[in-house]
Amino acid sequence: MLITGFFRSIRRWGKVTKFLSLFSLCFLLAVSCTPSPQPTTPPSPGAVNTPAGDGRITIGTTAKPRTLDPADAYELASLGLVFNMSDRLYTYEPGSTEIKPQLATALPKVSEDGLTYTIPLREGVVFHDDTPFNAKAMAFSIQRFIENKGKPSFLLSDTIESVKATGDYELTIKLKKPFAAFPALLAFSGVCPVSPKAYELGAGKFQPNTFVGTGPYKLAQYGTDSLRLDVFDKYWGEKPANKGINVQIQTSPVNLFNAFKTGAVDVAYLSLQPDQIRSLEDGAKNGDWQAITAQGSVVSYMVLNRNQQPLDKPEVRSAIASLVDRPLLNERVLYGQADPLYSMIPTTFNVSQPLFKEKYGDGKFEEAKKLLTTAGFSKEKPAQIQVWYPASSPTRSLAAQTLKSLADTKMDGILQLEVKTVEGATFFKEISKGSYPIALLDWYPDFLDPDNYVQPFLSCEKGSEAKGCEDGGSQIQGSFYYNETMNKLIDQQRQEQNPETRKKIFTDIQNLVLTDVPYVPLWQNKDYVFAQKGVTDVKLDPTQNLIYRTIKK
Repeated sequence: MLITGFFRSIRRWGKVTKFLSLFSLCFLLAVSCTPSPQPTTPPSPGAVNTPAGDGRITIGTTAKPRTLDPADAYELASLGLVFNMSDRLYTYEPGSTEIKPQLATALPKVSEDGLTYTIPLREGVVFHDDTPFNAKAMAFSIQRFIENKGKPSFLLSDTIESVKATGDYELTIKLKKPFAAFPALLAFSGVCPVSPKAYELGAGKFQPNTFVGTGPYKLAQYGTDSLRLDVFDKYWGEKPANKGINVQIQTSPVNLFNAFKTGAVDVAYLSLQPDQIRSLEDGAKNGDWQAITAQGSVVSYMVLNRNQQPLDKPEVRSAIASLVDRPLLNERVLYGQADPLYSMIPTTFNVSQPLFKEKYGDGKFEEAKKLLTTAGFSKEKPAQIQVWYPASSPTRSLAAQTLKSLADTKMDGILQLEVKTVEGATFFKEISKGSYPIALLDWYPDFLDPDNYVQPFLSCEKGSEAKGCEDGGSQIQGSFYYNETMNKLIDQQRQEQNPETRKKIFTDIQNLVLTDVPYVPLWQNKDYVFAQKGVTDVKLDPTQNLIYRTIKK
């Protein structure tokens, strides 16, 4: 979602949901391998929180927002600001992927058929323009999200049949199909209420330079390289720990790095290069400032196109999975700032199982050679495969070159990889056409549920075993994977409300991916924030948003 650091390509996402892919222009960061509470900056023992300046917090970033209209915001830069100036029906505790009520007062009541969600709403809430918040305002905001047809509109338009205020503080939403992850979708930053007096319904009727929501901050100033957020004195919830936020938008990671080192900003977040992160981590160890890390939800993976020779052979796809050496990629590509990933579902979720580690391991070159030999390849007749990645992505470039080096030095000439790159917009246009045998990509989730790491990759609405996927998630993702059993499993987990039963379905899905190998998971990211001494309670929410309201100094 980062404009400066990332490019987000929106792609069609099946009938109920659509999906997106982004790739990093900076090196992606590291991640912890077990779901655990995200660290925050603790108050230093014995430290005195001396008032500094006007009590406002200055945040430095390279993330320049394209818009502040939540119905059109679909990048980290925009959504991070919307997140901090708004409330949603549901939100996340830092360090947890479990949702909790925010403007809702309880989790939804779901009908037996899984189609109707009834949500009780909080009373006594007002918008930044003093308009009262109620069920009609929430229904208006959801309708506007859908009808104005902004970039993320498909998230709700593909899912919701109707939304109505069935009481002053009761919202009723009917879905087109059962979708067990729907409450998590309602926690998406853009699905926030906006004042009906300040916004209009209608395709393309956006207000990119203003924001009128219900959150703890209101927009006071919006410039090309800075924003000022003031505390909303009529906020219904706990007031921010600071007196307001100044956002400084730096033109490059180098400028952000220097601004932080010189103390010009209190907090630096998004996006720094790995060598800069390493340098700032060293400074934190010396006590110069603080380094805060948090488990991320971004996964990096390899797409294997089953419609391109020789990847049409299962043995070749399995050989590629055996070739991959994740610890080596972590060392050479990410400076140790990542953890290996052995499932397309990240370790953020308890349904994730490291099945690729158990079956394929890392750098199993002899096994890879046996598989290729079984598929009919040899030194005289090598398997020749191109590896593509989006241009201007140093992470992808280094990862591709490392994979090529492994093939060149460890595979005795049986496998030859050729590294290719192309400009980003062209890459995302061509991948759905089947142009690339192997592609390297990142995945940024829209909402935190295992479904968002499964359905966009593996679903197929139209296809066959012979032709692969002709229309659906896997076709757009570039693998062209088709398996009718997989389609049924995806539908089952979407309808299943029982968490334990749903978990078993995700196990079946991961086992099927292990056998068919349409993708190879590579690593899971970690987010880094740096804060000056005396700045406390710096936290990230699980969707990568820096939480402004808790920061103090």
